[in-house]
Amino acid sequence: MGNLGLFGSKQVIPSPHVAEMSPLPENTLIGMCNPLLDIQTTVEKAFLDKWGLKENDAILCDDKHNDMFSELTRDFKVEYIPGGAAQNSLRVAQWILNAPNRTVFFGAVGKDTYGDMLASKAKDAGVNVQYQVNDTVKTGTCAALINGTHRSLCAHLAAANTFTHDHLQKEENQKIIEQAKYFYVTGFFITVCPPAILQLASHSAEFNKTFTLNLSAPFISQFFFDKLSEIVPFVDVLFGNEDEAAAFAKANGWETTCVKEIAVKAAALPKKTTKPRLVVFTQGPDPVIVVEGDKVTEYPVTRLPKEEIVDTNGAGDAFVGGFLSQFIQGKGVEASVACGSYAAQEIIKKHGCTVPTTCKYH
Repeated sequence: MGNLGLFGSKQVIPSPHVAEMSPLPENTLIGMCNPLLDIQTTVEKAFLDKWGLKENDAILCDDKHNDMFSELTRDFKVEYIPGGAAQNSLRVAQWILNAPNRTVFFGAVGKDTYGDMLASKAKDAGVNVQYQVNDTVKTGTCAALINGTHRSLCAHLAAANTFTHDHLQKEENQKIIEQAKYFYVTGFFITVCPPAILQLASHSAEFNKTFTLNLSAPFISQFFFDKLSEIVPFVDVLFGNEDEAAAFAKANGWETTCVKEIAVKAAALPKKTTKPRLVVFTQGPDPVIVVEGDKVTEYPVTRLPKEEIVDTNGAGDAFVGGFLSQFIQGKGVEASVACGSYAAQEIIKKHGCTVPTTCKYH
């Protein structure tokens, strides 16, 4: 999801997805994805060239990059930041909510220092992390290498790729799932554990809760469309950007590249419950497209001054975090989109998905 600015004022869209305002209980929102510890530092282009990395790119690393991680932690001043798309969104939501443990995160880490660090930093941000701990596979990491205004990401999923749905069957986690009213899963997790996604989605449908999904990346629609298609009927809120929407349309056989048309078609796809599907597609500096049922609303975006833009990579995660921070409180779509915009703007001004000390949204 691209860089986003401040949204113009629009009429609030009444939404059947949201309840009346009330104090937000703990464990209201569950997120599930791949938890990664971002190892962030500034490097010269020669370092990227040495390890076969490109500027403004994101890849899964292979064996040749193992020594790169050792070199980074040995020879560079690095910053450790909890990462992974859904965990980023939950950290942003917690920053805005300013009340700990309103969100819960499920994902897998290793039994190691990085796993402990990831848990500690996420908990410090207010997220109730309930990791599945793998005793034999190390915690997933992502090298976040900054070169000027460019950022190259090299991810090693490791333990994150070993999550199993029986973790959700644990008594303590079943209680959390029963408490939750909202669920957010990224498309990235479809490559890891579809049965866990379907378990949360089915529970949400059965108890009239709200299940949200992010398309995450074009390759999910391109290469995992069968699994994605099993999940979509349960989806109450679908997030994505223009590139992900285009890939989703192509996988569905829709002969259109118009984001608005794709959003309308996505909203109309078969659904397990009678609740109309909400589709939220961002388009970088172009208007955010929101479709609920057959109603289409566009929210204009005001660009940030170029000199204020530092790193747009975390903007999509931040937008979702801001959106959900309001949505789970029973606020309308307009308020949710506006807060998503605010969060994305703040993230764009910093390297990585890191938030300022103080949230000024209130």
